[in-house]
Amino acid sequence: MNALLPRNVLLLLALLALPGLRAAAAENAPAAVKAPPAVPNSECMDCHEAEFKAPKKGLPPVWIGVRPELFAKSVHGALNCVDCHATIKESTHDSKLPPAQCASCHEGAARQFATSIHGVKWPDGLAVAATCASCHGPTHELRPVKHIDSPVAKFNLLATCAQCHEGDKTKIGLKNGDAIAHFKDSIHGQGLYKMGLNVSPSCNDCHGVHDIKSIKDASAHTSRAALSQTCGTCHVGVAKTYAASVHGQPAKPGQKIAVCTDCHTAHDIERPGSAHFKQTSDQKCGACHEERLANYRETYHGKAMLLGQAKSAAEVAACYDCHGHHDILKHTDPGSKLSAGRIVQTCAACHQGVNTAFTQYQPHADPTDGKNYPALHWTYVAMTSLLVGVFAFFGVHTLLWITRFALTYLRDPAGFRAARAALHDETETYRRFNPYERFLHMLVVMSFLALVLTGMPLKFYYTDWARAMFRLLGGPEAARVLHHLAALVTFLYFGLHLSSLVRGLWRNRGAVRDPVTGRFEFGRFWGAVFGPDSMVPSFQDLRDFLAHVKWFLGRGPRPSWDRWTYWERFDYLAVFWGVGIIGLSGLVLWFPKFFTLFLPGWLINIAVVIHSDEALLAAGFIFTFHFFNTHFRLDKFPMDTVIFSGHVSKAEMLTERRRWYDRLVASGKLEQHRVIHTDWAARRTLYKSLGFIFVGLGLLLLGLMIYALLSRLGH
Repeated sequence: MNALLPRNVLLLLALLALPGLRAAAAENAPAAVKAPPAVPNSECMDCHEAEFKAPKKGLPPVWIGVRPELFAKSVHGALNCVDCHATIKESTHDSKLPPAQCASCHEGAARQFATSIHGVKWPDGLAVAATCASCHGPTHELRPVKHIDSPVAKFNLLATCAQCHEGDKTKIGLKNGDAIAHFKDSIHGQGLYKMGLNVSPSCNDCHGVHDIKSIKDASAHTSRAALSQTCGTCHVGVAKTYAASVHGQPAKPGQKIAVCTDCHTAHDIERPGSAHFKQTSDQKCGACHEERLANYRETYHGKAMLLGQAKSAAEVAACYDCHGHHDILKHTDPGSKLSAGRIVQTCAACHQGVNTAFTQYQPHADPTDGKNYPALHWTYVAMTSLLVGVFAFFGVHTLLWITRFALTYLRDPAGFRAARAALHDETETYRRFNPYERFLHMLVVMSFLALVLTGMPLKFYYTDWARAMFRLLGGPEAARVLHHLAALVTFLYFGLHLSSLVRGLWRNRGAVRDPVTGRFEFGRFWGAVFGPDSMVPSFQDLRDFLAHVKWFLGRGPRPSWDRWTYWERFDYLAVFWGVGIIGLSGLVLWFPKFFTLFLPGWLINIAVVIHSDEALLAAGFIFTFHFFNTHFRLDKFPMDTVIFSGHVSKAEMLTERRRWYDRLVASGKLEQHRVIHTDWAARRTLYKSLGFIFVGLGLLLLGLMIYALLSRLGH
């Protein structure tokens, strides 16, 4: 049949069958004999199994030999010595030979290593920062990479890297020598060494193996350009979400964006749900968004965060609670947590039941920015002007008074001391405050000090004393509860006082018929409102003020007053003003959800400014000018106890309140005010002790407030 086929077809079939014939021949052929090594391993062991060498000249030799049983189990156990020590051609050789070249077999790894931070030549003369043996261990005992005993195995790698990267390694110029210890405490390190999870990353998973480079090198696995991809090797879903966020997509080429380590750090990565992570998260965001952080810190969220309230994820809102985590988008993006369609849901995560008006609150509003926040800005300007104006006016007033007292004392020290002693003589006294008024004043003192103690640390959150005070109080949450309780006491005494005023006006309502003339007079009611026994200011106060200033300047005699002085009436109205302004703004901050049912949310920002600045004005005024007018005048020092005892001396009635004394004499009511029997002497020590405690606490708070203001001005 073959004879019938064309010759060219036979040739083609032969060519097709040729490879199969060759393979069959090779399979049936005898195995090729490998050439014997130039020097067998047994001859090498004759010398190197029991080799000793002195580490340094003059020191005894130590064993540096090769253990055949360990070499046989190593990854190189099937090799001949001369496969690595290729320059050896006979068993007798020079003792100084070039080291074995790993690159002869591991060409790819050697090429990567040569350009790595370990393989480059160092400026101080080191040929390389590390050799193969530095990481993989002794060459003759080298175990497979995945073997549990290998120095580069997952659970051993940290200790291997620590040989150079832990502690003070100044000899090779290393920095961040505590990175190893930090990694052990991180969530990655705990996964490896506490939970035994082999999937947790170790050093090489982030930095690479033979191609480790400086983070400043764009080709490094840990460079800013490659970091999201490196972390995304494990965190696949997070990397995908991050890539679509504003951080994953720079607005313009070359713009610096936040990468994984900016928020999570490198070797200190902790569980995102931890309190510490939350407390420090605003600082990490603020590293890029400095202005936003400054404004956030002025909110209750920011202050409580810095003062250490965020013990759980639900207590205080951090940046990511509102903006998101890896999915941060522009607020105009419908997918953003702050978009018009989702912002109510975002706020409701903490403030259940809020409406759209509540979301108009501006957590990053800047009161100094009149362009973007005009209403808030002008409120800030008005409150600042009020602060400066009141302190400037009464500062000059107090300075003039101190100067006048000093001059009076210098002119006649003996006469001044005698007059002062008469003012404190309680031989004959007259009642000025009844027990009910003293009780209300005690409520004022205690609630006011409690409000300042629990509120001022929020005002001056950036100071060490604010954090220390909150720790003593039990934390910001406990301070908030105490603040609210003190506010309730404030509303209580204010309500009680108003009720007493209403009762007094009711008793003096209507007209009174004069029994002599028979005419009806309405003077009782108007007298109760505008008379000398009322706390409502009148033109007489202006005349008294001008007379007082003339005395300050030496242009007139020292004036005498009625039952109330002009500065006492100012203090009284300041309480009305303060309770009204501070109380209403405080209620807005206490119950924002309720007030935003009928008010826009940006009024919360205005309430913050009013509440904070008015509280500062009240505390500063009470602890300076009120304390001076009442206790620290040279003729009153160290304390005026009238608010505790309720009575004043006859000398004070005749010198300071002569008009009141004359009115009482003319009306025949003086004896009604005379204190005949009193147990004040028995209570003097107790009340004076309380008074000194209250005044001392106020002065301490004043000093802390001044220190906080000056420290901020310094920055």
